[in-house]
Amino acid sequence: MKITSAYANKLLKQLNEEKDYWVRLEAESCFYDAAEGETPVIPEYDYESVRETIRELDRKTVVIKHALNKSNALAEIPVNGRILSVDEILVTMAQLTNRKYTLDSMRRRLPKERLQLRAVSGTRNAVPEYRFANYDIETAKQDFDRISEEILQLQMALDLYNQTEQFEVEL
Repeated sequence: MKITSAYANKLLKQLNEEKDYWVRLEAESCFYDAAEGETPVIPEYDYESVRETIRELDRKTVVIKHALNKSNALAEIPVNGRILSVDEILVTMAQLTNRKYTLDSMRRRLPKERLQLRAVSGTRNAVPEYRFANYDIETAKQDFDRISEEILQLQMALDLYNQTEQFEVEL
């Protein structure tokens, strides 16, 4: 069958939820307790059936993840005149996001900020101390805006790819 990345991720979530159900059911049903002389209440449980159900869910998960990873690695997504794969986009977005956090702090600084008063050794007078920006704040603001736009362009290209490009999965 042909699916998109977005659909593959929804299938993977569904398979994971289904597996969690069977694993919990097994954990609750594979043992039972009974007191001496008591008629036990034995939960319905079929080891072979549960084992095969979990094995099949795991098999489908492997097939879908492999197809998704292959599609992501081979993708050719145009972004601002460049052709990138999904993994290249994700790594680039992470790098840019980290830089954006730094630039956000830098763009909000004042060129000169007063710090706590500091007593000068041997005198009673406190001397004001200042912190000066050792960079052009306006350039930091422009870089922040540029990186924000680049992240947006990468995200939009990735979203479009995830929603529209299909790949083959043989379940």
